[in-house]
Amino acid sequence: MDGSIRTLAQELLESGVGTLSDRDKRIIARIAKRHHVTRNLNASIDESLTMGEKVADQVARWGGSWTFIIWFFVFLGVWAALNSVILAAESRFDAYPYIFLNLLLSMLASIQAPLILMSQNRQAARDRTQATLDYEINLKAEMEILELHQKIDRVLASVEKA
Repeated sequence: MDGSIRTLAQELLESGVGTLSDRDKRIIARIAKRHHVTRNLNASIDESLTMGEKVADQVARWGGSWTFIIWFFVFLGVWAALNSVILAAESRFDAYPYIFLNLLLSMLASIQAPLILMSQNRQAARDRTQATLDYEINLKAEMEILELHQKIDRVLASVEKA
């Protein structure tokens, strides 16, 4: 690390650079070089998604919507009506207790559940990354505020001497 970063770390955090975490060192380096800490996390994560991850997110988005729930209840009602009332005169396709429907629902759940869990795991990772980014931004803001306080103190001290 160059001298300006070490001086900045000692002034702002009142400790040596060696005791700082790697993340704090990165933030101090960004402050010393006047680089931004903020970035569009969603855009950077969305660019790196694979096709399977995008499909899992779409399944989770669709499966967790009121539209899906309403259409699912409509489907179940039509299935029950079709197989209990309409086809009662003829040989029923799936008579009560709807064993074939239960098989279809089990297969749907066995496919949908892992996809939703994959999406939730990715969202949890995104939340952890966002929390880390928020911490870095807050730490940088705190260090900038401390630097401003020191500048104001120096100005006040020079005004008092004059």
